[in-house]
Amino acid sequence: MTNSTPFYFLLVFILFLGYANSQSELYDQEHAILLKLKEYLQNPSFLSHWTPSNSSHCSWPEIQCSSTPINGSVIGLYLINTNITQEIPSFLCDLKNLTTIEFQWNYLPGEFPTSLYNCSKLEYLDLSNNYFVGKIPDDIDRLANLQFLSLNGNNFSGDIPASIGRLKELRTLQLSYCLFNGTYPDEIGNLSNLEVLYIYQNRLLLPSKFPSSFIQLKNMKDFQMFESNLIGEIPENIGEMVALEQLDLSVNNLTGQIPNGLFMLTNLSILYLFKNNLSGEIPEVVEALNLTILDLSENNLSGKIPEAFGNLHKLTGLNLGLNHFSGEMPESLGRLPSIIDFGVIFNNLSGTVPPEFGLHSPLRRFEIASNSFTGRLPQNLCYYGNLFRITAYNNKLDGEFPESLGNCSTLIELRVNQNELSGNIPSGLWASQNLSTLMINENKLTGELPETLPRNVSLLAISYNQFSGSIPAGISSMINLVVFNASKNLFNGSISQELTSLSQLTNLLLDRNQFSGSLPSEFISWKSLKELNLSQNQLSGEIPDALGRLPVLSQLDLSENQFSGQVPSELSHLPITNFNLSSNHLTGRIPSGFENLIYANSFLNNSGLCSDMAGLNVTLCNSGSGSQQQSSKGSSVSLALIIGLAVVAFIAAFLLLLFIIRVYRRRKQQLDTSWKLTSFQRLSFTESNIVSSMTDQNIIGRGGHGTVYRVAVALIGYVAVKKICSNRKLDQKLENAFLAEVEILSSIRHTNIVKLLCCISNGDSMLLVYEYMDNRSLDRWLHKKRVSLPVVSGSVPNDVLDWPKRLHIAIGAAQGLSYMHHDCSPPIIHRDVKTSNVLLDSMFNAKVADFGLARILDKPGELDTMSAVVGSFGYIAPEYIQTTRINEKIDVYSFGVVLLELTTGKEANYGDEHSSLAEWAWRHVQVGGDVEDILDKEIKEACYMDAMCSVFKLGVMCTATLPASRPSMKDVLQRLLRCGDPFGFGDNKKVGIFEVVPLLKNSKRESRLDIDD
Repeated sequence: MTNSTPFYFLLVFILFLGYANSQSELYDQEHAILLKLKEYLQNPSFLSHWTPSNSSHCSWPEIQCSSTPINGSVIGLYLINTNITQEIPSFLCDLKNLTTIEFQWNYLPGEFPTSLYNCSKLEYLDLSNNYFVGKIPDDIDRLANLQFLSLNGNNFSGDIPASIGRLKELRTLQLSYCLFNGTYPDEIGNLSNLEVLYIYQNRLLLPSKFPSSFIQLKNMKDFQMFESNLIGEIPENIGEMVALEQLDLSVNNLTGQIPNGLFMLTNLSILYLFKNNLSGEIPEVVEALNLTILDLSENNLSGKIPEAFGNLHKLTGLNLGLNHFSGEMPESLGRLPSIIDFGVIFNNLSGTVPPEFGLHSPLRRFEIASNSFTGRLPQNLCYYGNLFRITAYNNKLDGEFPESLGNCSTLIELRVNQNELSGNIPSGLWASQNLSTLMINENKLTGELPETLPRNVSLLAISYNQFSGSIPAGISSMINLVVFNASKNLFNGSISQELTSLSQLTNLLLDRNQFSGSLPSEFISWKSLKELNLSQNQLSGEIPDALGRLPVLSQLDLSENQFSGQVPSELSHLPITNFNLSSNHLTGRIPSGFENLIYANSFLNNSGLCSDMAGLNVTLCNSGSGSQQQSSKGSSVSLALIIGLAVVAFIAAFLLLLFIIRVYRRRKQQLDTSWKLTSFQRLSFTESNIVSSMTDQNIIGRGGHGTVYRVAVALIGYVAVKKICSNRKLDQKLENAFLAEVEILSSIRHTNIVKLLCCISNGDSMLLVYEYMDNRSLDRWLHKKRVSLPVVSGSVPNDVLDWPKRLHIAIGAAQGLSYMHHDCSPPIIHRDVKTSNVLLDSMFNAKVADFGLARILDKPGELDTMSAVVGSFGYIAPEYIQTTRINEKIDVYSFGVVLLELTTGKEANYGDEHSSLAEWAWRHVQVGGDVEDILDKEIKEACYMDAMCSVFKLGVMCTATLPASRPSMKDVLQRLLRCGDPFGFGDNKKVGIFEVVPLLKNSKRESRLDIDD
C-alpha cells in the first residue's frame, strides 16, 4: 500500500490539472461570450469595465459566479435598468450554467425570447417592465427548472397559457401590468409549490378587436355571458394551492363569486382582490388564520361582513370599501389585536360602530365614511398614540367628540363632516401640531375658535355649524392654510388684518355669518387667493382698491352686505369668472371694464349705481335724474361761447395729435430695435404692428404663463398674440431651444391644428402669433366661463353647444392629435390637451392649440426633453405622475377627459379636493350607474342618446390607468367617426358593463385604505 501512495497522488494531481484546465477553458469561453454580449449591445458606457484585460469577469457587478475554487462559472446575469433596446441574443444560453437572468426595467422588444429554452439550468427569470408583445408561448413549460418567473409590466396579451401550470417548481409567478384579455387557466391551480402569485392589473376595458359575435349582443344578460367568457373568474381549484402565501388578482375584470376554497388556504397571508367585478357574499367559513392583509374593496360584494373575520388575529389591514355590504359590523372586529388599517367606506352598513376599536391594537387608519352608522365615535381610537387618519364623514354619528382625540398628537387627517356631532371640539385638537386636514363641516358643533390654532393645517372646513365669536388673531400662525371654509356659522366681529397674512391661502369662505365693520385696506400676502366669499354678512365701508391687485383672484362675492362708495376700477383687471356685488349700497358709475352683459347679475339691488350700457340691471347714467349735464330749465348757451370753445378744443386736439405722433415714432423706433421677429411664412405685418397693439383693451384671455391679445392686422383681419413672460432674463441657449421647438410646431400643416404664424422675442418675453379663432376656446362654451375681458365677436357663449356641434368638435380635435401622433416624424406629443386648448373657428371647427411651450422658459434644465410640461389638474395621466415617462398615451388620457367633459358637461376637476372627473366617472361605473343619468341635461335628446353614451364610454376607455389599455388616437378617431353606428348596446345604458381602470393612488402592495382620497 505504501508503494502505491505516490501513484494515487499522481492520479489526483492529473485529475486536478484536468479539472483546472477544463475550468480555465470554460472561463475563457464565458469571458468571450460576455464580451460578445457587450459588442451586441453596441458597447454601452455602463459596460466600459467589461474589457479583455480587466480582472476576472466574476468581479464585475453585473455577473455572479459559482463558488468553485478555481474560475467559477457564470450563474447569474444582472442588467437592470440599463436602457437596453435590443432583443435578447440567442447566444446568451451559451453560458451553460446560467441559473439567474434579471433584465428588468429596460426596453427589450419583440416576443417572448424562446431562445432562453436553451438555458437548461435556468431557475430565476425576471423580464419585467420591458416592451415585449404577443402571447406567452404555449410551450413555456420547457423552462422546467424555473422557480421564479416575473413578466410584469409588458405588453403580453391574449390568454395566460395553460402550460404555465406545468412549471411544477415555480415558487413565484408575477404576470401583472400586462394586457391579458383572455381567461385565467384552471391549470394555475396545479402549481402546488407556488407561494407568490401576482396577476394584478391586466384587464383591457374592451378588447382592441371585437369578435363578430359582439355586435349581436342585445342586452345586459348577453353581455355578462360574453364578458365572463372573455375574462373569466377566479379558478375554483385555487383552494388546492396549499403553499400559497401571497395572492394578488386586483384590478382585473374578474367576475363571479369568491371561491370557498380561497379562504381555506392556511398559509395565505396577503390577499388582494380589489377593483374587480366580484359579486355575491364572502364565504362564511374562514380558515386562513394567517392572513395579515385582506383587501376586497371596490367590487360588487354584498351581504354581511362574516363574523369569522373576528378570528383573524394576525390581520393588520382590512379594506372592504366600495362594495354593497349591509347590516351591522361584527363586534369582534373591534377586538382584533393586530389591526392597524381598517376601512369599510361607501357601503350600506348600519348600527353602531364597535366601541372597542383602538383599544386592543395600534390603530393607524380608521375609515368608515359614507355608511349609515349611528351613535358615537369609538372613544379609544388613539389609545396607542399611532392614529393618523379618521374618515367618518357622511354617516349619522351623533354626540360629542371623543375627548381622547384632543391628546392624539399623531393625527394628520380628521374628516367627520356630514354627521350630527354636537358640543365643543376638544381643546387639545385645536393645538395639534401634525394635523393638516380638519373637515368638521355640516354638523351641530358649537363654541369659539381658540387663540391657538393648529399650525400645519392646510384644509380647515368648519362650515354649517354653530361656531360663534370672532376669528382670533392667532389664525396668523396657520402659515400653511390653503382652504378656510367657515360659511354658515355665527361668527361676528371684523375681518382682521391677521387673516390677510396667510400667504398660502387660495380659498376663503366666510359667507352667511355676522361679520361687521370695514375690510382691511391691504392684502399684500394674498398672492395665491383665488376665491373670496364674504356674502350675507354686515360688512360696511368702501370696497378696498387693493382687492383688484390680487394676481389670481377669480371668484369674488361681496353680495348682501352694506358696502358703500364706488366700485373700484381695479377690480375689472382681475381674471374674474364669478363676480357678485349685489344688494349693497354702492354708488357712482360702473367701471368700463364691467360694461359687459356677462355681468348682468353682478350689480343687482344697488340703487346708486349707473352704467352707460343697457342690460346691466342698473340705471343708465345719461337718463332721468342721473343726467346732471342738462339744465332742468333748458337755459340757452351763447353761440359765441360755443364757437370759442370749439376753436380752443380744435387747437388743443391738434397739439395733442402732434404729441401722439412724436411719441408713436419714438416708440416705433424703440420697438424696431428691441424686438426680433422669426417668421414661418409670408406676413402682412411687422413686429411693431403687433407690439403697439398689445393694450389692455385688446386682451381676450389670461393664463398661468401669459396673456392673449386680439390684434387687428392688414389683409388677415385679426391674429391672436400670446405673450409669455419669463421669470428671468433669457439667455441665448434658452431662447434658441424655445425657438427650435416653435419651429417644429410651425412646420405642422393641418386643418385641425392652429396655425403658428411667427414668433417675436426680446430679452425677457416671447410673443407667439397665431391665426385668430372667432369662437375662442371650447371650455368657455362647455362651462360658460365668465371673464372680465372685452366683448368680441363670438366671445360670449349665449347658446348651448348642442350635441352635433360637440361631436363635430371631438372629431376635429381627434383628427389634429391623430395627425401629430401618427403622421409626423418623429411623433409630436402635445403634453397639455384640455378644453381651453381646443379652439373653435366661426363654423365651430376645432383646432388644437397651445403646446405648452411657455413652460420651457420656467424649466431651462429640461430643454433637451419633452418632460418640462406637467399639465393641468384633472387632465394629467397617472403614469406621468408616477414615472415621468412621456409618450402619446398621455395625450390620449387627456383627450379622454375632454370627451367626458363633452358628454357630461362637467369640468375636469369635478369632484372633491382630491378627485377629478375621470375618477368620478370611474366611480359611477363601479357602482353600476346609468350613463343617461350623468349626461349633460342641457343637450340630452333621445335621438342623440346612443351616440352620447358611446362617446362617454370612449372617454372612459381613454382614461384607463394602464397606458397600454388606452386606444391610440387613430383608433379614437375611427370610433368617433363610427359614432353614427355606435358600439353601445341599444337601449341598455348601464355603465357597469364597462370596467374601468381607475387612477392608482398608491402603487405599493399594501393595504389600500386611501380610496376616498
